[in-house]
Amino acid sequence: MRSADLPWRLGVVAALCVGIAGCASVSSLTEPVKALAKSVSAPAAPASAPASATATPAPTAPAVATVKSEPDAAVSVAVQRAYDDARRALRAGKVDDAERGFRALTQSNPELGGPHANLAVIYRQAGKLPEAVAEGEKAVRANPKQPIYQNQLGITYRQQGQFAKAREAYEAAIALDADYAAPYLNLGILHDLYLGDGKRALELYDHYLALSPGGDATVTKWVAELKNRKQPPVMVSQKEKE
Repeated sequence: MRSADLPWRLGVVAALCVGIAGCASVSSLTEPVKALAKSVSAPAAPASAPASATATPAPTAPAVATVKSEPDAAVSVAVQRAYDDARRALRAGKVDDAERGFRALTQSNPELGGPHANLAVIYRQAGKLPEAVAEGEKAVRANPKQPIYQNQLGITYRQQGQFAKAREAYEAAIALDADYAAPYLNLGILHDLYLGDGKRALELYDHYLALSPGGDATVTKWVAELKNRKQPPVMVSQKEKE
């Protein structure tokens, strides 16, 4: 299997921000995608790649993706300000400050999904998977109609080896927003590398590419390799898309 969370295809996005309830604009976490390069946020821990694979260095700078999202609930100006401060701290690489800010919000406003979702990403990137799962599940319970939260939870489940739950979370994200590209790619990686279903992986990769106007040369290469594959998949580092 190709490890699906390396610094871009394993690249971890250090400054991912998910939307709080009632935000005018929502920044979302980007799930790691199949490891860029055959050598999964943006792109998490490297695995051995086939000799024919060309490794692509993972990006060193954090990236923040903005995704349309459903607000969880209306919030006060003070709560919005506290949330924005925590997001800025995360983007600036001040993870401890961001964690304190989001944690305080989960205590004062446990009904909001955004703070829980951001904590889940912080914990996942720190390798604290049980904590990441707990926060991700709280985010989904707070707003089960938020596809970003489902996608992020799927990434964490996948990293924890809970493949059935990861599949359910990705599929839930797709059901909530059929135009959200990331979960198609992440679900394709799951089928390709962990569930051994190349046919379904191809369908999902194709769907992802159809939703990517600018194209994706790396995924296009994976598609070609998968179509030509005659042997079981080799170990390769991959990262999911946040």
